[in-house]
Amino acid sequence: MSCPSRFAAGVIAACAAVVAAAMVPRPARAQDGGAPDVTRPRGGYVNPETAARPTSAAVRAVGRIAIDGRLDEPDWSRAPVLSDFIQQLPATGMPATFRTDVRILYDEQTLYVSAVNHDPEPHKAIIAGLERDFNTGQSDIFGLALDTFHDRRNAFLWALNPGGAWRDEQVFNDSRTVVEAWEGVFWSRTRIVPDSGWIVEMAIPMRTLRFNPGTGPQDWGLNLIRRVRRTNETSYWAPLDRQHRLHRMSRAGTLAGLDGLVPGRNLQVKPFALGGQAHGAQVGAAQRGNRGDVGLDVKWGVTPSLTADLTYNTDFAQVEVDQEQVNLTRFSLFFPERREFFIENAGSFTFGDSEERNYRQGASLRDFLFFNSRQVGLTPEGRPIPIVAGGRLSGRAGPMELGFLNMQTQAALGQPAENFGVARVKANLFGQSDLGVLVANRQANDGTTDRWNRTAGVDANLRFGELIVNSYAALSRASDTVSDGSALRVSAAYRGRFWNNSVMYKRVSDRFNPGMGFVRRRAMQQTFATIGAHMRPAIRGIQEVAPHLAVDYYTDLRGGLDTRTVTGGLELQFKPDGLLNVTVADWFDRLETPFAVFPGRTLPVGAYGWREGSLLFTSSQQRPVFGTAGVSGGGFYDGTRRSTNGSVTWRARPDLALEVVGQTNDIRSPSAGAFQANLLGTRVRYAVNPNLFGSAFLQYNTQTRTFSNNVRANWRWAPLSDVFIVYTERQDITTGMRNERSVVMKVTRMVQF
Repeated sequence: MSCPSRFAAGVIAACAAVVAAAMVPRPARAQDGGAPDVTRPRGGYVNPETAARPTSAAVRAVGRIAIDGRLDEPDWSRAPVLSDFIQQLPATGMPATFRTDVRILYDEQTLYVSAVNHDPEPHKAIIAGLERDFNTGQSDIFGLALDTFHDRRNAFLWALNPGGAWRDEQVFNDSRTVVEAWEGVFWSRTRIVPDSGWIVEMAIPMRTLRFNPGTGPQDWGLNLIRRVRRTNETSYWAPLDRQHRLHRMSRAGTLAGLDGLVPGRNLQVKPFALGGQAHGAQVGAAQRGNRGDVGLDVKWGVTPSLTADLTYNTDFAQVEVDQEQVNLTRFSLFFPERREFFIENAGSFTFGDSEERNYRQGASLRDFLFFNSRQVGLTPEGRPIPIVAGGRLSGRAGPMELGFLNMQTQAALGQPAENFGVARVKANLFGQSDLGVLVANRQANDGTTDRWNRTAGVDANLRFGELIVNSYAALSRASDTVSDGSALRVSAAYRGRFWNNSVMYKRVSDRFNPGMGFVRRRAMQQTFATIGAHMRPAIRGIQEVAPHLAVDYYTDLRGGLDTRTVTGGLELQFKPDGLLNVTVADWFDRLETPFAVFPGRTLPVGAYGWREGSLLFTSSQQRPVFGTAGVSGGGFYDGTRRSTNGSVTWRARPDLALEVVGQTNDIRSPSAGAFQANLLGTRVRYAVNPNLFGSAFLQYNTQTRTFSNNVRANWRWAPLSDVFIVYTERQDITTGMRNERSVVMKVTRMVQF
């Protein structure tokens, strides 16, 4: 074991020098280009961490509200005006420079929201796209989050831009899990008013939401956001410090006194029909050639807080293909779930290496996920296996959060017909904490084999202000006994306004293998610790200085050193936005078996040590062209590696954007030889409006020897009812063999009762 003390001391000294320079105050000046310095608005400072949470009374509408962006109904003048927004960025705690006036009304079946977003130059507003689920971080937006159970944990979220595009999400566990694929019926209209600003008007049906159906008045958690992208000003109605987001519902305000709400029957029936053609070496027999099919999805609100989802003859033809990744590690890569049925209410089933935004914890759900829905209906290579039918029940029953899922697949691609069952129960404790259990069963049921895998685990996620404690213990058992094992973790992390520190211990046995999970690394014990700071110096052009030091230490189950990484980093966040991240790392890794780092390239058994450094720059997103650029270099096992990565986005118009991403790795090794692992991808997005848009995505990966493209068009012709046309092609770039070529058209129709 090599001693990293001198290396660590050097890192700390370098970070300290930069921090000391950063803390020297300088006089504030106007921004470049003669624009006013909006980082020091006039008005009183508010501490976002200690400020009282605001409350607004809910007002019942007595007349009809037309969603036309006009706000000319008399009821709007009766609603309280929510306007005292506080900046999160760039001048945390100061009054918003751009005024926002929000009004909220309701009747027994609908919640109405309007926002007048004042802006003397609305023609300069940045619109990052007209398609649904646009990138909110790159755009002017108005948004709201609703905690309809007022549990300070879970929420529904909407964000809209001046062009009328929207993004809707479902959030669980106080920002821990964000379900981007959630969709609910609502109506909205935006209107740009010359020389004045832009207006949002929304109507959200009560049947879209879940809430307590009690007869008396009820309160909902509420927060509101306004972002002006050209100055990077983000402000909130309930103030938030920089490390939090809109859906941090423990810091939200309150919408009080909603009475007489009618949830409706909450029944949605969505049949689909599709037709298409597919060929290729990796296309299963059941999907090959011409095909037509029909299926059905049903969503039923069993209670106002508990929802059942049923699916028959499930098909995910409209799902975008996985993004290629370069893997130069000894362990498997995690690919995120993209299928709508599994993404919706995914937070109810989350169990694993819990992650919190802006906390460094040494592990994430990409390292350990006890229930990974990609195990259902997909091979390890991502090829689809037909799903016969399935169901899910998720939601709340009193203080308990529940999730039950059962799916049945067909025999295909060498896999037997299988049944997948999961049960998840969590009890909310002390407001922001929970204690839960998850059990899962995966069993072949085609009559030819008795293969099964069963897992069970318990987890606790505790929050005490900004201190969080995450822990779990899990067991796996299988018919072959090779997958009988255990895993456990305990961690504590603190992320305040200044400090960012955490410690973690994790142990995974060599035979731990949850049949419905993802485990990146087994037969190991991991100890992780980090210390970091976030400073906000009074320096023109600098928003935050954040140095950190981390130690990641892996041993085998007997305590022998396997891997050790000591990392020092410094991040500079600029005004109005953009950042520079510098990292240096000292590595040790022991190979007990040969490591195939690249097809045909293998590193021999041995102990290796090396050092490397990296630099990553992210430009401001104010301009039509922006991106990232990174370089890294140093040792790599017994040789060297030189890497570059970057991306460029050209926002040509609100309806058209082009993105190019790339990565190169030049590796030279005495034992494995010299080789390159490169990745290139490009994406074009075009939207006529939020209900008619399309994209084309092309990828080229020299490591997997794959060229792939995916072209998609989507027309939403009625609420939650779509027409998809999707073309996919994948080809081996070495042999020229076509792995897949398919085209499919899918039509859905949602009927709501």
